[in-house]
Amino acid sequence: MVQGFAGAGHLVIGCARSAIAIGELREKFPSPHRFDIVDICNSDEVAAWACSVIDDGGPPDLVLNNAGLINRSARVWEVPPEEFSRIVNVNVVGVYHVVRHFVPAMVEKNSGIVVNFSSGWGRSSSPLVGPYCTTKFAVEGFSKALADELPHGMASIPLNPGIIHTEMLETCWGESAANFPCAEKWAEKVVPYLLTLSAKDNGVSLTAPS
Repeated sequence: MVQGFAGAGHLVIGCARSAIAIGELREKFPSPHRFDIVDICNSDEVAAWACSVIDDGGPPDLVLNNAGLINRSARVWEVPPEEFSRIVNVNVVGVYHVVRHFVPAMVEKNSGIVVNFSSGWGRSSSPLVGPYCTTKFAVEGFSKALADELPHGMASIPLNPGIIHTEMLETCWGESAANFPCAEKWAEKVVPYLLTLSAKDNGVSLTAPS
């Protein structure tokens, strides 16, 4: 997505926990783009990052909450508590932290779109991915509740990105994950779509084009 947005002339700001990933992004997309090492599960880190970003350039026009983890395939009662908590912290609590620290400035400006990445497994369930389904159903509800609270002119949207060939998908589907588009191909269609979202989509569960 960074390639798509930057290529279309947009300023991209993002974060990740991996110093290696952030270093690669900084090298490929230098200033004025900005990439920082932030753990979205840590409220203090997100608060400091959001404050710095907003101080530098004002509130964002489009926030994409796309961080996500999935559990190792197992029945719900077989998933270790630590693994369940880690998935909830990234997929749900992380979204809350980003919203909590960025949205007030967007509300003050009365402008901006928040897109929280859900899943097909946030609208239906499958065996062996119970923790992941749990979090994505939560993202749907959280996004719709936020939509009810935002002022007219803004939007909170739960988005099912579709099925993408990522390392995460390989943990569930193994070699068959390669039957789906890679992130680069997926972004070619989805980035332009994301740029069309507006206040009219507030609270609507959407699915990215395939």
